[in-house]
Amino acid sequence: MVVWAVAGAYGVRFGFTDDPATGSQDVDYLVLSGVLVVSWWLMLDFWGSRDARVLGAGSEEYKRVIASSVWLFGFVAVVSYALRIDTARGFVGLAFPAGALGLLVARWLVRQHLSLERRHGKSSSRVLIIGGPYSAAHLARSLQSAPTAGYLPVAAHLPGSGADHRGLSDLPVPVAGLDSDFDSILSVILSTEVDAVAVSAGVNLHPQDLRRLGWELAARDIGMILAPALTDVAGPRIHTQPVAGLPLIHVSTPKLTGGKKVAKRAFDLVIAGALVTLCSPIFFLLAVLVRITDPGPVFYRQERVGLNGTTFNMLKFRSMKVNADAELQALLAAQGTGETPLFKVENDPRITPLGRVLRKYSLDELPQLLNVLGGSMSLVGPRPQREGEVALYDDAAHRRLYVSPGMSGLWQVSGRSNLSWEESIRLDLYYVENWSLMGDIVILFRTFKAVFASTGAV
Repeated sequence: MVVWAVAGAYGVRFGFTDDPATGSQDVDYLVLSGVLVVSWWLMLDFWGSRDARVLGAGSEEYKRVIASSVWLFGFVAVVSYALRIDTARGFVGLAFPAGALGLLVARWLVRQHLSLERRHGKSSSRVLIIGGPYSAAHLARSLQSAPTAGYLPVAAHLPGSGADHRGLSDLPVPVAGLDSDFDSILSVILSTEVDAVAVSAGVNLHPQDLRRLGWELAARDIGMILAPALTDVAGPRIHTQPVAGLPLIHVSTPKLTGGKKVAKRAFDLVIAGALVTLCSPIFFLLAVLVRITDPGPVFYRQERVGLNGTTFNMLKFRSMKVNADAELQALLAAQGTGETPLFKVENDPRITPLGRVLRKYSLDELPQLLNVLGGSMSLVGPRPQREGEVALYDDAAHRRLYVSPGMSGLWQVSGRSNLSWEESIRLDLYYVENWSLMGDIVILFRTFKAVFASTGAV
């Protein structure tokens, strides 16, 4: 991709044939092109974009690709300015965006292949989990729920646990042993032929034995992973500080204030404004169809609970018959879900034929772009819910209200209405605790994919 980007920029800017007009340039662009290709390739490696730990899952790989490219071309610009080298801006201005975009697309394509292999148990690190029964079971399930991360738990070793411990039945992987002496643990590691050892919280091991284990694993080229008792905490919030030889982990408090709040709002205004402009013909067409197929108002306004518990009117294209809310309680009572958060009516008879199409592709949600422009909603965030649903929240669920509700969110792109209440609230809380602008961009891209696939649509 780098070669194609640089060669393409050279061809567009100077052409591929000899031109006497370019002979007086201060820089030999053929040499510069070669140096740029090699430097770019090395910079990608220097920034760790090929590190196995970032391949296949998460946005860190893409961040490193962009960061390495920006630093390289920034360096080129600084050197050109400092040495007063007249570098053609058109050449650099074409090579950088073409190469960066090409690298992202190529990485995404390779990631699809890698993810498919990992879902079938290939191209993954075999992991032995060492720890207490409950922490080992939690870690094993977490790794199994994210196969694209490349960690395949194959067994668990539970030092010091009794054979009759009730937590053993909860383990989703075989128990390789219960002995707590060092030699037994090392024997299990070698017999299972794992690529990495994950030490979970609550492990019954002396610190000296844990250090010795690290030495033995390093000598055998086996990875060592320490899994602290932290859940749903993203990398940017974790900072390590060595104190007296101990790696202390600091977890920063999440805050969506100041510059972060301004950046998120500016992002919402720019993207929502562009989408409203581009989708205005679709708005008009859908409004006409709604009015023709079922007499009544085009828009449906429903009071929802937003930031810090304030209420607002959320807009949708009407997908149900008029006065559908009056029938809701009777339908919920009939199917026995009136006391459940995120309640839905199965096979809802109130939905119009056009409404089913609108809901399948989430077209009924488009007017919420106006809510985003007005400030009552954001493009990305926990979905706003009705007061009746919020009344069923526990203390943890109330943290969803710490940020503005969104048109799309983490749980929508992770399964939409197919997820349980517990899974949905966990994903929403993860978003609240670990917000980032790059995370919003990734969720928006995943939203388009989920909408076009109609995944979990209701």
